Amino acid sequence: MLLIKALHIISVISWMAGLLYLPRLFVYHADCTDTAGRERFTLMEKRLYYAISTPAMILTLIFGLLLIRYSGGGWLAVKLLLVGLLIAFHISLFFYIKKLTTSSHPSARFFRFYNEVPTLLMIAIVLLAVTKPF
Repeated sequence: MLLIKALHIISVISWMAGLLYLPRLFVYHADCTDTAGRERFTLMEKRLYYAISTPAMILTLIFGLLLIRYSGGGWLAVKLLLVGLLIAFHISLFFYIKKLTTSSHPSARFFRFYNEVPTLLMIAIVLLAVTKPF
């Protein structure tokens, strides 16, 4: 079980790195005015999303599901709900990658605020997992 827990933590760290960095790339992409820069950001975003974030999310979910049988309580239901919101956030990043290739996309300011969503969810999830308040 400790090995599974360690692999779960490693996967979560990798997934969160992508969830925190990708919207920051969106900020720079939305502010970018030259074609070469926009193409570079698109490539970076796709690589981060497909090669790092998505595999890390899948591994996080696999190891997390393996750990569920060792956990219980009302806190777990709330944690799983928050993880579901993180998954929804992850999926939304896919659509913003597509949207940023068009001229009609959200502003850099929007992405600065959007970048805070995974941080807030992560804080709540970690607090629930560590304290198991109910």
